[in-house]
Formats: sequence, structure tokens, C-alpha cells
Amino acid sequence: MPIPQEYQRATDYFYEFLLDARDTAGLGSTHQTYTMVQGVLQTFRRCLDIKDAVLFASVLPAVLRAIFVADWNTDEPRRPFEARSLMKKEIQALRADHNFATETAISDVANALRRHVDEDAFNRVLAKLPEGAIEFWQ
Repeated sequence: MPIPQEYQRATDYFYEFLLDARDTAGLGSTHQTYTMVQGVLQTFRRCLDIKDAVLFASVLPAVLRAIFVADWNTDEPRRPFEARSLMKKEIQALRADHNFATETAISDVANALRRHVDEDAFNRVLAKLPEGAIEFWQ
């Protein structure tokens, strides 16, 4: 069997996503965008237990899946979904001296992400996650 396209072109797909997220957020570079995306993914991950996080990761493109699980402290207590203003501060705290996450970082990343996933599968998974997950990605 040949290497699945998802893995063979993972870097290309990821860069396409970063460009889309950069343009959606109005940021100046993909480096700025990467930190914002990583912050959004980590903030969301902290609201899930391990089983739900793995389920969510299964609908992400390969590189975003890797970023989602990278540097994961699985002993960290699960956090509730909070007001967007509080979650935005958590996102902006990642590498704070070099973080350009927008005020609308969650919706910026969500809008770009939805253009790069199987939206039906994404929505099916979100419906299985704890309350607040669907709202996070709207």
C-alpha cells in the first residue's frame, strides 16, 4: 500500500492551513500564526480528558494532530470551558513575549480549521465531547 496522502503531503497541508489561519487572523507571518494555533489547541486540550482528546485529535490533519498532543502533561487536571475572554488570556500567555494571538484567536483558528478538516466528521466528534466543545469551535 502506498503512503497515505495525508502523511506524504502533511507539511504542505499544514503550511496551507497556516497561511489560511494567518490571513483569517490578519497576522503578519506564519511564525506568529503557529504560536496562536498552538495556544488555541492547548487551551482546548486542557478542557478534555485523555479519551476525548484522542477522539478530537483523530479528526485533525496529521501535523495539527501532532501539535495537539505535543508536550502534553497528561497529569494536568482537566479544566472547565471558561468565558472566551479567560481562554483568550491563556492562549496569549503561551510564549507571551512573542505571542501575537488576536482578540478573536479562537474563532480565527476555528474558521481556518473548519476549511481544512472533514467538517461532518469534525462536527460528529464535537457532539461527543463535553459541553462547551461545540461552542469553542464556532
